[in-house]
Amino acid sequence: MSESQNTTEQTPQPNRRGAFFILFFSLMAIGAGNTMLIAAVIPPLTRTLALPDWMAGAIFSLSALCWSLSSPFWGKRSNRYGRRRIASFGLAGYSVSMFLLLLSSWAAVSEFITAPFAIFACLALSRSVFGLIGSGSSPAAQAYVADRTEPAERQSEIAFITSGFSFGTIVGPAFAAVLVANFGILSPMLITSILAGVMSITLWNFLPENREPVQDASTVETIPGSIGLWRSRNVLPFLTYAVTLSLVTGILTQVFVFAVIDKLGIPPDQPERAAIYTGPAFMVGAMAVMTAQLVLIPTLKLKNKTLMITGCFPLLIGALILIPAQDFATLVLAQFFLGIGQGLTRPGFSSGASLAVSPQLQGNVAGLVISANGMGYIITPLFGLFLYEFVDPSLPFWICVGLLIAMALFAWKGIEPGVGEAEGSA
Repeated sequence: MSESQNTTEQTPQPNRRGAFFILFFSLMAIGAGNTMLIAAVIPPLTRTLALPDWMAGAIFSLSALCWSLSSPFWGKRSNRYGRRRIASFGLAGYSVSMFLLLLSSWAAVSEFITAPFAIFACLALSRSVFGLIGSGSSPAAQAYVADRTEPAERQSEIAFITSGFSFGTIVGPAFAAVLVANFGILSPMLITSILAGVMSITLWNFLPENREPVQDASTVETIPGSIGLWRSRNVLPFLTYAVTLSLVTGILTQVFVFAVIDKLGIPPDQPERAAIYTGPAFMVGAMAVMTAQLVLIPTLKLKNKTLMITGCFPLLIGALILIPAQDFATLVLAQFFLGIGQGLTRPGFSSGASLAVSPQLQGNVAGLVISANGMGYIITPLFGLFLYEFVDPSLPFWICVGLLIAMALFAWKGIEPGVGEAEGSA
């Protein structure tokens, strides 16, 4: 790789701060909508419609499968068509997905669709549009930042734009609780669809992209190292860690909502009461994520490997707290620890994978990382809601405890010193 290539790809752009803020708010829209679905809409809706709990998880699993398969594709396409176009197209897909979910839910609540499997199929297919198309936004946004940052600052800048997603998860549950209480359980979907559509148009018209995309698709595919990148000894450990983390966080997130409903004795015909409790709890968790990403990471300046190891311990504490928790205050405390852990681990492996490859492969590796982020959610219902509903309510949390211990040991021993780190990092 020549010095000129390095300079072209990584020299900071004069207008990049404003561009990063546009990406921040775009990811915020996705974070807000997703958390509204998880915390205040889908679980209470499935209980109201008398669907089994595992179906709520399976709705997200099918979307996660589509997400994992599609993210690498969109990451590569962002090399060819540009980060702005792919990010905007992804947000448009997210908007369409939310609108289809709204229509499907309305048809089920209005009893136009009554068969349980038909309701499930409509909800799952509507959500899958997000996995297929909406998955383009995140890898394009991460690659956009990687194009415009030096290695030494990439960790903090990636943490900044991903904190937009975290900020969305703060405002999303609170906003959802107000919407559900005043306008019904379906209103968050309508608002999210409109917001995502507005951000898609904003990205398309105002995100600056002076870098010329590669015009020839064959050029993208023949970049040295792009074929089989996921098998690279420098990249594979970060992807393995990311997949396992997505399984852990998927279990903890999906099971948490039903645990709140059951531990606090909320009737299934009162979905607005569930939102009152789950919304503030997720807000605390999201605020903890932002604290880790915007305060702890810039202050401590830890290596990516160190973030991946230390972040497992707050997650471990949170999972252990959830096992005996029987009151709302304890459940909120668990969310705080889970948020700190996620806020440390995600920038660690995202930045590490980015720094492990050349500038020409940023779109490719970003797609792989985003794919890994969703891969664990594919099997979350099996290890989470199915075990919670039919075996033992505490078993999913014990599985997470075991996985987190294994993850910390893997990051310690499985990542070679210096791999995925900026030169001269502490």
